[in-house]
Amino acid sequence: MTVSDGDRHAQTETTESSTLSLDDGDIHVCQDGPRDAPALLLIHGSASSARSWDSLVPLLTGSHRVIRIDLLGHGRSAKPAGPSYATPDQGRRAGVALDRLGVERAIVVGHSSGGAVATALAERRPDLVIALVLINTGPGMAAFIASESAVIAPSQWPPADEQIRRFASTGFSRAGYQIPQELLDEVRMMTYHTLTATMAGTRAYLEEQALPERLTALGKPLLVIFGEDDRRWRSSSAADYRTVPGAKVELLPGLGHSPILEDPARTAGPLLAFTAIHAGRG
Repeated sequence: MTVSDGDRHAQTETTESSTLSLDDGDIHVCQDGPRDAPALLLIHGSASSARSWDSLVPLLTGSHRVIRIDLLGHGRSAKPAGPSYATPDQGRRAGVALDRLGVERAIVVGHSSGGAVATALAERRPDLVIALVLINTGPGMAAFIASESAVIAPSQWPPADEQIRRFASTGFSRAGYQIPQELLDEVRMMTYHTLTATMAGTRAYLEEQALPERLTALGKPLLVIFGEDDRRWRSSSAADYRTVPGAKVELLPGLGHSPILEDPARTAGPLLAFTAIHAGRG
């Protein structure tokens, strides 16, 4: 059982934490909310962890069994040097984790590169995924905004706090927002290999086929939420998802790449409206 550190993380007092042993490494899992409620799987982005959802979780547990995983190489999951960190493999592991938890159907939400993992999971396990929500997930590499601050050399690993702040700076745009210390610590807990291999895996997946094309083939209900001031992916690229039949696109003015942290309440609004429609499909 995870216990909170102060009021900001009071929701974690009821969080059930566990470790699932998979063939290629242990996966850390957090669960909140009623276990008999519709399942909602949250998948974080690169250089992040399940903790990136902390502020959003208490807004979701009234109507959902909220499941968060640390992808292999991240957070409190294993960080082996050998296994593949390709996006389809991360999606496969997420499916196995849901199987181990007894979840037969779930709405899957991914932030940033976690949206690519969510898509890969749906491609592999369409029986498991009811609907998809992508939050500030670029549709393809043409939408990526390169930044020199996002580069950390192998010789600089493990990085100091200030280096991580520069690395993460483009992830936030809301004026006055301070990156939580625990998220800086999560980056430092990674190895240089898991960081770079994960990012390379996302790039390869998007270069192979753009997400709107993949999602059109899947035919799953889709909601795209995008902070309008994103400094990592051009927010105008969110319009690319409108080619997916039935897709709904919500732009959030004044927020950047990480609306789940910058303004959880504004993020939860369209997310809950979408899940209220589709959760019963399971």
